[in-house]
This record gives sequence, structure tokens and C-alpha cells, in this order.
Amino acid sequence: MNQKLKITLIQSNLYWEEVASNLSMFEEKIWAIGQETDVIVLPEMFSTGFTMNAAKLAEPMNMTTFKWMRQMAAQTQALMLGSFIVKENNSYYNRLLWMEPSGNFKTYDKRHLFRMADEHQTYSAGDTRLTAEWRGWRICPLVCYDLRFPVWSRNGYDKAAGRLDYDVLVYVANWPSARVEAWDALLKARAIENLCYTVGVNRTGDDGNGIPYNGHSASYSPKGETLFFETEKEVIKTIELDFDMLQSYREKFPAWRDADEFEVTEL
Repeated sequence: MNQKLKITLIQSNLYWEEVASNLSMFEEKIWAIGQETDVIVLPEMFSTGFTMNAAKLAEPMNMTTFKWMRQMAAQTQALMLGSFIVKENNSYYNRLLWMEPSGNFKTYDKRHLFRMADEHQTYSAGDTRLTAEWRGWRICPLVCYDLRFPVWSRNGYDKAAGRLDYDVLVYVANWPSARVEAWDALLKARAIENLCYTVGVNRTGDDGNGIPYNGHSASYSPKGETLFFETEKEVIKTIELDFDMLQSYREKFPAWRDADEFEVTEL
């Protein structure tokens, strides 16, 4: 496994409902990374912005955005993470795509839909959390509003594997500046309570509804230490996570052994 995991966060403004423009823009930013990396994280709905215009913008799987992510993963030899709008079986999903350089992929459909923007009226909620392994690290990617729900984010203990469910919790988001204090607090809290690294990638600029976003993309250690934090400007940042430090801290401070048992029920 990789004892060090390099994760690149791309915080950017988005072109409102312009798929081709966003893919072109992010391709340029990806080539500007300028170093090898293991994971590249893009914001929520990175190809359109956070829109309810799913009937116009939704793509079938294996089409434009999917193919673009497959191409970027192959060319960079990095895992690509980001969500986009998918139509499947006459339903729409805010779907996160986990795309590996080999073309192997996994998906996660956002479970908690932001009712204050009527997301739950447009999109169907997912019911299965994704946790998968990449270069020896267990990663759990979630989407925006999921951050407010600690039970769904909870890092359980896998008795069969003899380890916690995941090492890194990743959130892709379009989180407005009006509520960014909650984003900051909860992202750090998820790291502390789950004894894991957290990574959150948000967008900047105003969307087509006039809603402003001020970034605050960040990464925190399992101790709650700030590894990276950026406010309003567009930025490309690669951070390095240390597996030995993570394991050492979990052994010295095994709070997970005292966690309450629970079961997640259907919405």
C-alpha cells in the first residue's frame, strides 16, 4: 500500500449549466497540478453547478461526463471523484462517480437531498454508502448535505477485517457562503469523531440563482488539525496524508472502541 496518499483538491468557480465549458476548464486545472497525485477531487455537480434543471442537463451513465472522467483518470493515473447529474430508469440522481485509471468505477447517489432548495423534489435519494479501497487506503466519499448527518458518516468497525471502515472521508459540495460556518465546524467534527482524515471540496463564485459560494475547501487530521484551508480564491492544492500517523493515533487514542452500536434505517 501507499504509506502516503496524495490528494488534490480543486476549488473553482463553475459555469452555470454549461457542461462543455466546465469540463474544458477542469481539464486545464488538472494539467496544472504539475505533480503526481493519487486522488483528484472535484466539487459537487462540477459539470453544471447545483441546479434543479435535471430534465435538461441529466446524462445517461457512460456518456459525456462519465467518459471525460474516465479519460482524466487514465491520463493522470489518479482516482477521480466528483458528482454530476445522471438519469437512470426515468429518475434523476446527484451521483458521485469513483473513477479509477483502469476504467473500473463505482457510484454513490447522494442520500440526503437538500429540501431547502427542493432537491428532494427533483432527485431520487441513494440508500447505500460507498466505501472502497484505493492504493491501500479505505475512502468514503459523500456529497454536500450528507455532512450534516453524523450517523450516515459514522466510521464503524469491521470485525472481519479487523479495522475501521475507512481512513479518509471525502465531501464534494456546493455549500453556500451563507452557511459556511456550519461547513467549517462539521468538516472538522467528522474528522475528530471518526478518527480519520477528512477532505472537503467546495466551489467559489455565484451560481445562476445568484447564490454566492466562498470555498473553504479544507482537510483535517484525525486529531482535528488543519492540514489545508482556503477561502474564496480558486485553488489547486495537493496534500499528503500519512497512514503511519493515522494508525498510531488510533492505537494511542482508541475512542472507536467505546462507540455506541446502531443500525441505519431507510429514509
